[in-house]
Amino acid sequence: MTQYLLSVVQPVGERPAPEAMARIGADVAAFHEELRAAGAWVFAGGLHGPESATVVRVGGNGGQEVLLTDGPWIEAKEHLGGVCIVEAADLDAALEWGRKAARATTLPVEVRPFLG
Repeated sequence: MTQYLLSVVQPVGERPAPEAMARIGADVAAFHEELRAAGAWVFAGGLHGPESATVVRVGGNGGQEVLLTDGPWIEAKEHLGGVCIVEAADLDAALEWGRKAARATTLPVEVRPFLG
C-alpha cells in the first residue's frame, strides 16, 4: 500500500455560515469513519488559518542563524486548510478517496503520493 496526502485547498475569506459548517463537519466525520472502516485511515486534521503560521528559515552565518517570520511566507487566494493521509492500493483508489473528501469538505482536494 502507498500513502497519499489529501490536501484540502481552502479559499481565503469568510467561513460558511454555522449551519453549513455543522453539515460539513458531520460529512467530514462520516468520511473519516469510512476511511477507518476501510483500513485506509492514517491521519487527518484541520489547520488554523495562514495568519497563525510562523515560517522558520535558515539564514546567514553558514546556516547557523535561523530566522522566524510571523504569518505565511506568500500571499495567496487559497491556503492549506487541512490534510488527510490515506493508504491506498494505487492512484485510482487514492483519487476515489479524494473525491469523497472533496464532497465532504465542499472544497478542492489535491491528491499526492508520498515518496518511497
